[in-house]
Amino acid sequence: MDLFDYMKEKNLERTSPLASRLRPRTLDEVVGQQHIIGRGKLLYRAIKADKLSSVIFYGPPGTGKTTLAQVIANTTNAIFRQLNATTSGKKDMETVVNEAKEALGGFGRRTILFIDEIHRFNKSQQDYLLPFVEDGTIVLIGATTENPYFEVNSALLSRSTIFELHPLTKEDVGILLDRAVTDRDRGLGAMHVKLLPEARNFLADIAGGDARAALNAIELAAMTTEPDALGNIVVDLETASECIQKRAVHYDQAGDQHYDTISAFIKSMRGSDPDAAVYYLAKMLAAGEDIKFIARRIMICASEDVGNADPQALVVAVAACQSVERIGLPEARIPLAQAAIYVACAPKSNAAYGAVNAALDIVGKVRTSVPGHLKNIHANGAGEAPQAVGYKYAHDYPNHYVKQQYLPDEIVGTHFYEPTEIGYEATIKEYLDRIRAEAE
Repeated sequence: MDLFDYMKEKNLERTSPLASRLRPRTLDEVVGQQHIIGRGKLLYRAIKADKLSSVIFYGPPGTGKTTLAQVIANTTNAIFRQLNATTSGKKDMETVVNEAKEALGGFGRRTILFIDEIHRFNKSQQDYLLPFVEDGTIVLIGATTENPYFEVNSALLSRSTIFELHPLTKEDVGILLDRAVTDRDRGLGAMHVKLLPEARNFLADIAGGDARAALNAIELAAMTTEPDALGNIVVDLETASECIQKRAVHYDQAGDQHYDTISAFIKSMRGSDPDAAVYYLAKMLAAGEDIKFIARRIMICASEDVGNADPQALVVAVAACQSVERIGLPEARIPLAQAAIYVACAPKSNAAYGAVNAALDIVGKVRTSVPGHLKNIHANGAGEAPQAVGYKYAHDYPNHYVKQQYLPDEIVGTHFYEPTEIGYEATIKEYLDRIRAEAE
């Protein structure tokens, strides 16, 4: 590095955004994601031992994908290279691969290639990496906000370990905000920023698990707020709200806060009380609650508490959510009210909710295998795949139904879905009972 490169790097350190300056340099500085980097976890051990194999990190923005890559870069003895798929192409990868070959052959050093937004690469670009990942020329670290099982080539996935990053908790974001206002070297500590408790709680909550959003907000607040008579930059709730462009939610009664009100709203819909449901809706709207948050809760209630007793409830709730995103306030209050009232007045059943929970419980406890006659049998040539031996094609039988085993041998006879006799679910129950009886 010459003098000009050194000065450029130093200037970038001073002028780069707070979120970038505060990136952890070691594993011990990382906040959150303990399910994958907690002490003793696979990724923690691999990074500490400098034995990392190809991995793909995926999760929402601001959860630490690039941060983990930088920690690895600071920890490893391997050569570390970084590309962004939005601005790089095959030629850039060829350059890295050629350098990696020389480093491995001449000096025995591995090369780690970090590709941010890897889902942006097309199939041929991703395919180019395959042989070099396979033979160890490069160790790949991919980062993506999209589900890699849909956006990354299956061949590349099979050569990588997938780690899902979760949104940071409110407590995690709070820790990062405290670090931001106290760190004198990389944070805002030298500016004497005083983050008031209500502003801290608001930013930690409204960031929605995105550390970058919270840190950008506190940096903007610090840069745009005049110091008080004592030289302190005081960031209060109003300032925090302005800097993250989210209205602070205010409720008029002590103890009747965000979580209590949304809880009452959901329980009123579940309890078939449209008057209470629309009251709590109005209370949240008046307080400045996020309308998309309200819409999501209505959708969940429509499926969890109404379910197949009135399948139309979920349709109405989803339509209301789409409407809210397109029209915004004040008109968004109308589809929200319509959906909340519909869900409150609909017949109720939690049978589908109970069914999937029971099935998940069994999946976690019992190891099973798919019955042989249900397995997928691929054809070697053109035309349709042959049926598995013993499989009965339902459409060849009366009522398009035939009795045969579908559950694995280990859990035959288990019942997960027990339809009620309420609303449309009564029709479902009557239909299933009838076709099963007629098949006997």
